[in-house]
Amino acid sequence: MSYKKNCSILLMLAFVFFACFSLILSGEEISPELITIEKIFGKKEFKSKSFGPFRWDKTGHSFTLLKPSKKDEKIKELFRYKPGKKKFKRLIGINDLPKTGEKGEKMVIEDYSISPDGRKVLIFTNSEYVWRAKTRGNYWVFDLRSKKLWRIGKERKNSSMMFAKFSPDSKKVAYVSERNIYVEDVSGSDFIQLTESGSDSIINGTFDWVYEEEFHMKDGFRWSPDGEHIAFWQFDISGVKDFHLIDYISDVYSKVIPIQYPKAGETNSSCRIGYVKSSGGKILWVNFEGDPRMHYLARMEWADSSDELIIQRLNRPQNANVVWIHNIKNRIKKKIFVDTDDAWLDVVDKFYWTNNGESFLWISEKDGWRHIYRISRDGTSTKLITPGDFDIISLLGIDNNKGLVYFSASPENPTGSYLYSASISGEPVINKITPENFSGMHSYDISEDSQYAVHRYSSFGTPQVIDIIKLPDHRRRSLLEDNKKLREKISTLSLAGEEFYRLDIGKGIELDCWMMKPADFNKNKKYPVIFYVYGEPWGQTVKDSWKGDTYMWHSLLNQKGYIVMSIDNRGTPSPRGREFRKIVYKKLGILPSYDQAEGVKSALRKFLFLDKDRIGVWGWSGGGSMTLNMLFRYPDIYKTGISVAPVSDMRYYDTVYQERYMGHPEKNPEAYKEGSPITHAKGLKGKLLLIHGTGDDNVHYQNSEALIDKLIEYKKQFSMMAYPNRRHSIKEGKNTKVHLYTLMTEFFLDNLAP
Repeated sequence: MSYKKNCSILLMLAFVFFACFSLILSGEEISPELITIEKIFGKKEFKSKSFGPFRWDKTGHSFTLLKPSKKDEKIKELFRYKPGKKKFKRLIGINDLPKTGEKGEKMVIEDYSISPDGRKVLIFTNSEYVWRAKTRGNYWVFDLRSKKLWRIGKERKNSSMMFAKFSPDSKKVAYVSERNIYVEDVSGSDFIQLTESGSDSIINGTFDWVYEEEFHMKDGFRWSPDGEHIAFWQFDISGVKDFHLIDYISDVYSKVIPIQYPKAGETNSSCRIGYVKSSGGKILWVNFEGDPRMHYLARMEWADSSDELIIQRLNRPQNANVVWIHNIKNRIKKKIFVDTDDAWLDVVDKFYWTNNGESFLWISEKDGWRHIYRISRDGTSTKLITPGDFDIISLLGIDNNKGLVYFSASPENPTGSYLYSASISGEPVINKITPENFSGMHSYDISEDSQYAVHRYSSFGTPQVIDIIKLPDHRRRSLLEDNKKLREKISTLSLAGEEFYRLDIGKGIELDCWMMKPADFNKNKKYPVIFYVYGEPWGQTVKDSWKGDTYMWHSLLNQKGYIVMSIDNRGTPSPRGREFRKIVYKKLGILPSYDQAEGVKSALRKFLFLDKDRIGVWGWSGGGSMTLNMLFRYPDIYKTGISVAPVSDMRYYDTVYQERYMGHPEKNPEAYKEGSPITHAKGLKGKLLLIHGTGDDNVHYQNSEALIDKLIEYKKQFSMMAYPNRRHSIKEGKNTKVHLYTLMTEFFLDNLAP
């Protein structure tokens, strides 16, 4: 072989070597063991399988659910399933669905409900956004016997109908369209308009922006159990100021999008509750004393009766919740219970009735722990039924036949969640239902008769398993999904796993945290660490549960040489007692950021392999605000941060959330100022990447604009990315998530080099 040829071969080998080396540095996929942005967010290779939505039948011995069709995964089919059986029974298949799209596409079932007599299905499709959720669309009725399909509300505009549901006798359907309530014969042949006041300023049967976002309320009307009446919420939003979003890219000229959004301290909607015969007639109203714009009608339902409504009414500071029962026959309203707190209260999502409707279950923190109480219908007696120094996490169901109430809790470990039962009678006997050898997070959807539950469980690095269990012995009856392929795929990756710790920040205070290390971790080396933060009362990051794409991205950062950590400061909704959660009242942004900084100091003392000169932080929404607070308030600790969709000034966020935790801005101006990141922008020393969607109707782009202006004033350099017309989740549009996480990854690589 000639010298010239040898040189050519050597040059070629050198080229291949350096090409491969360059790919490694750039993060491109060259090995099946490497995680990439494209795999996570583009190809979605790590997406866990689930199912639903699903509905338990009234008997509890079977349920219905939506599953992707084997012929076309974009199309969902409806099945019925009985616990213990091996096969699903198909109720609506892909061949039963018509072509309703402009290009001849099959109808997509987005949601559904089964008629009380079990003979018909109400299908929701062609959805559009109203506020932050797609709650407006078209409804079709499918007859399970004849296989015929017809549209309800043919007189209504396309995709204008909301919350359609069958009457208790299955003969009618009620729905909201263009802010009015209608009742229509199930055949679609005749309809009655129950309200006529719907307009730009009056909303019937659904909610304004802030109720939907902060009280999780969308469907705003209720059939009475006998089907004779419909009770509903009505909003007058005429006093609420418009906030304007601007769409620059949909047309040649910009488009202004107004949203009635009450900022902290500003005017709320006026809200009232009415009821009317389902056959039409005069609307009667439940009258309350006091300014309706200074109260919230946060929950309403029929009080286990067709004659009475039960209503939760919060004052504007949200530290007093009054429960009322209103009789629609004699129109007498009675106050039956009042819950108060020196900080704030959370509404009780659902009433569970016991003793043939003579009492109901309530959740309160009045003894310092989140507990379940049994309250008599007339309010004369209250009984604690979950005694002990522990929090319940949520109330899940009730078995009146066995005298049991089911709830989730985790007394020994606030990073988990397990199923427990207690006696409705109040006997001090609490039993753990989830087996002792199970760790992680467990959630349960309990059947109507409390004999079965859909059980979902996962742990930090392990995708969820879904099965059907029998209650109360927790015996598995059916395995619905184990995500076996995803588990096997993750097992082939080079991952070190996670570790949970307690960090001592002094004065007897310990904070929960987790840590993810590189697979080739060496305790004698120094590693850069990125802290993932949220830190507000709305969310807990330190949970032993599968976190999907976020977990995979953090694992990608591990593979690039970073340690990733997260800390739950005081004020997060961890089940550690009222004092732990509510100590942050009127101190948001202040105490949480102190805890986070002290947590980092504690971690640096505890783990000598953390590099104090390479500390980064990132977070989204409230976590974006926390990221700003950490960079601005503690610039000598945090060197780099990515803030996504942050609230920079608390006055820019909505009334319900901000006033719940901080009080009214006129009464607490200094705390609003001190807790807002923008106040401390002058402290920025490290590298900041600010990211926001310009179409964010939750945390407005205004927050980033105001912060940018302030940083310019202080001559602070930073990086910034605006995503046109993207909402709070920044996911709309082709390749948005891939672009976003590529941007974030490269920013850390450039400014916090591993």
